[in-house]
Amino acid sequence: MTHEDLFPLSVGFLGAGQMATALAASWVKAGLLDVKRCRAADPYPEMRAKFEAATGIETVPTNGVVAALCDVLVVAVKPHVVPTVMTEVRAALESRHFVVSIAAGVTLDSLAAGLGIARIARVMPNTPCLVAASASGYALLSKQLDNPDIGVVGKLFGAVGQAFHLPENLLDAVTGLSGSGPAFVYLFIEALADGGVKCGLPRATAQALAAQTVLGAAKMVLETGLHPGALKDAVASPGGTTIAGIHALERGGFRAAAMDAVEAATRRAQELGKKE
Repeated sequence: MTHEDLFPLSVGFLGAGQMATALAASWVKAGLLDVKRCRAADPYPEMRAKFEAATGIETVPTNGVVAALCDVLVVAVKPHVVPTVMTEVRAALESRHFVVSIAAGVTLDSLAAGLGIARIARVMPNTPCLVAASASGYALLSKQLDNPDIGVVGKLFGAVGQAFHLPENLLDAVTGLSGSGPAFVYLFIEALADGGVKCGLPRATAQALAAQTVLGAAKMVLETGLHPGALKDAVASPGGTTIAGIHALERGGFRAAAMDAVEAATRRAQELGKKE
């Protein structure tokens, strides 16, 4: 049986917050879920109402009910809540269950110990998942390359962006790069817009130009397959405006600062993982 034979899936969401809602809505739209067999649990009525309105999936207050009904369980709660969730669902878990955790810093080994099963994946998505443009890394407890669960996770998270199967020890680097990266890009967009305002552009226009410029540049990298340096060289004509701006960025240590930011965020993810 291939992973394609497993769709549409019966998926249960343990937590019905923003990320769970965005994932569920995207998966429903892509036809990956059997909505009638899916459920979500959340203790807060307002969160359940928002989830149901966005996805059409029925919600309940307790995690145990979801675990009993669904085959794939998505752990979508804050890391400190994960032990409680694991306690609530452990008794209901069987060999049919496949658990996918998006809780940051919670390792596969700790999930296995708390859940008592071996079919577990850990995924590090990022907030652009909310607009179906996520960059995710994922790892599985099982090291079997023919494991159909790999295809399941890849297809689910590929439906909301790009997803990369990696060894678990690289997920902290994914956290530092794509997990924290959106905030670094927002800072860059804000700085570009500020530069436009300084040069006379209206604030709203400057922000829209900055955001669209970053979006367009990212699409060029992804769709052409060219190295960013080659794309940069194509814009920077001799003695022109772009090379003057690049020189200013280099003088300010722009590239080194960006590398330092990813390294610092990765280091912090490693520290949090050790505490966990």
